[in-house]
Amino acid sequence: MKVRAVVPSFIDVDMVKSRLLAVVPGVQVVSDLLDEGPGSPSEVEVLALTPFTPVEPKDLERFPKLRFLQVAGTGYNNVPLELCRRKGIRVSNVQGANAKSVAEHVVMVVLALLRDLTSIDKGMRESFWPPLTAGHDLAGKVVGIVGMGRIGKELAKRLIPFEVSAIYYDKFRPKEDEERALGLTFVELPELVAASDVISLHLPLTEETRGVLGAKELQAMKDDAILVNTSRSELVDQEALKAEVRKGRLRVALDVYPQEPPDFSDELFKFPATVFTPHSAGVTIEAQDRLLTEALRNVLRFASGKDPLYEVKA
Repeated sequence: MKVRAVVPSFIDVDMVKSRLLAVVPGVQVVSDLLDEGPGSPSEVEVLALTPFTPVEPKDLERFPKLRFLQVAGTGYNNVPLELCRRKGIRVSNVQGANAKSVAEHVVMVVLALLRDLTSIDKGMRESFWPPLTAGHDLAGKVVGIVGMGRIGKELAKRLIPFEVSAIYYDKFRPKEDEERALGLTFVELPELVAASDVISLHLPLTEETRGVLGAKELQAMKDDAILVNTSRSELVDQEALKAEVRKGRLRVALDVYPQEPPDFSDELFKFPATVFTPHSAGVTIEAQDRLLTEALRNVLRFASGKDPLYEVKA
């Protein structure tokens, strides 16, 4: 079975290649999806790539024998699912491999905003020693988690030692014993928005979740509340968000943007009480290793004639 792995240029291609060749002899490891160098795309039956490699509908015409497409990541917006379905190409992602990493990231940026870390660091670098800081504890705060999948649950686990009141909203609720173990209380979304000192979004992007936090919800948030978005920018009305941050009402930590890389001239980047990261919440060395391992295991599973795990349905 001909397998092609597409590795972004910012990842150590040689390391990935040596690792893949050890278990998948003859695998084509390339940085360009349509590379003709190690073998023709027309012979490829299995394609493995990360969410950083876009697959255009016209690209699939170059892969007439393709039967399985493995995304080594949680997101699969880079793949034309409906076209794959029509062509009989099965698609899988990897679920949960970066959940711990994203959860840790959320705690990090929340603490940074509560302690005003970025402005204090900037002042120190400019030889300013503040006589007093206006930091806040995370303990005692109400943290609202929107989306209680793998990442939401990992975040809830990490919040327990901080002695917060953790509330959540999700269309699908965990069992009551799991809620108790994670210290969670279910509330409807309007109550969560109004009650939370911190809101962290962990929803997939669907037509149902698009704009789940619109102007109405953002205006209902507490003054000086923190909004963390490590999921998809489209979950939030961007203009309404800028309006609330512009007024100094909300603090935000964003890891996702309407376009990536974003427009750095956007006024959002000039506001104080903000933290920005480059869609890297789940991108740690350990998470990438877990993603690669799971993706490779699923490719081998398919190659051996078994149904792949985490199959995505169009």
